[in-house]
Amino acid sequence: MNKQQEIALKLGQTFPLTIKRLGINGEGVGYFKRGVVFVPGALPGEEIVAEATKVHPKFAEAKVKKIRKASPHRVKPPCPVYDVCGGCQIQHLAYSQQLKEKRDIVKQAFERYMRNTADQLDIRETIGMEDPWNYRNKSQFQVGVKEGKVIAGLYGANSHRLIDIPECIVQHPACNEITETVKKALQKLGIPIYNEKKKTGIVRTIIVRAGFATGEAQVVIVTAKKELPKKEQLIEMVMSKHPEVKSFVQNINNSDTSLIFGEKTLPLAGANVIKETLGDLSYELSARTFFQLNPIQTVKLYDEAKKAAALTGKENVVDAYCGVGTIGLWLSDDAKEVRGMDVIKESIRDAKENASRHGKTNVKYVAGKAENVLPSWVKEGWKPDVIVVDPPRSGCDQALLQTILRVKPKRIVYVSCNPSTLAKDIQQLGKQYKVEYIQPVDMFPQTAHVECVAQLILK
Repeated sequence: MNKQQEIALKLGQTFPLTIKRLGINGEGVGYFKRGVVFVPGALPGEEIVAEATKVHPKFAEAKVKKIRKASPHRVKPPCPVYDVCGGCQIQHLAYSQQLKEKRDIVKQAFERYMRNTADQLDIRETIGMEDPWNYRNKSQFQVGVKEGKVIAGLYGANSHRLIDIPECIVQHPACNEITETVKKALQKLGIPIYNEKKKTGIVRTIIVRAGFATGEAQVVIVTAKKELPKKEQLIEMVMSKHPEVKSFVQNINNSDTSLIFGEKTLPLAGANVIKETLGDLSYELSARTFFQLNPIQTVKLYDEAKKAAALTGKENVVDAYCGVGTIGLWLSDDAKEVRGMDVIKESIRDAKENASRHGKTNVKYVAGKAENVLPSWVKEGWKPDVIVVDPPRSGCDQALLQTILRVKPKRIVYVSCNPSTLAKDIQQLGKQYKVEYIQPVDMFPQTAHVECVAQLILK
């Protein structure tokens, strides 16, 4: 924006606003005297009275004072703590419309980075869920004390206030029930809860992972120090009530950080892992293993990746950012050879175990950065025909993008959890690759997140 378009709003000012679209974080986006205004809770097509809550030189943030004309897609959020929790951003939008808005969020990202060609892209309808509730297989709830009672939940949107969440309606019911039992046991046994300000106490976080297909569950207690008093009683109280808990683990995180996990993990009871199944493949999940949070949609996502890879049995495939090998193993039956790499050594160990357990002999995994490993394979004479990337939210490493452009695989399958970095990376790859299509998949109903599978073909 040029100088004249600095936003003409003052803090606390109320003003009429028409919401034009949904932003990347699920907020309504409108324009006041050509300046952008972001309004959480407002929906496209709504006419509202807004109140400015923050004014920046080029944009403003506001809250809804009054809705003059509501969207026909506005619904009453079923969650009692929806407005304070911040975990879901668009529960107030009917699900069928969420899918349309998510496609639009993807479209906006490409319009931002590929202005001249965005209109020609084949961005498909979002693949949704039949039942968009209780889909998450893992809960990570911070623990605190409120009026002498142990609570567990998430920090409120843009705040450091812990919201107690006895039942989260996007979590697997087992995660909710087991978390409640752990909370009550901590209360009854008087196990000290960590206080961030005073740096006292012990228990920081309760993590519960549930296997959708196997029914197995894992409990991880994250503590500020190694000592966990009355741990035998704690384990007994949880495991006697929930025989589905097959793994009980302690993780020690004594650093002052927003990261949930520390480096040290100690098994307390049961196995180190729980089992989970996706399609024909079974996985062993340890406490720190990354695994997709929505198993039902993961199958759809991986099937889309398989479709985009279009394998005939003759191809060499690279699975960059391979994690525990989920996507590579999904593709391996249709490939000549799959090679994966990841910087997390534990993930590579799990990937190797997963491959050998399924008797996959055409799969190889190594620890290291893709941009270092890939050139060494090419140098040895092994060249990939298809590269699959599934990077973190920050997108592909710059060095990896340069490496891909040098190696020139016939096809790239880009699995993305962030439309902005997807569009930015594709803009760069677009020098040599044609974007065949982009398929959005809704992995996180009720939130503003959208995953995509993009197929790129060498020009």
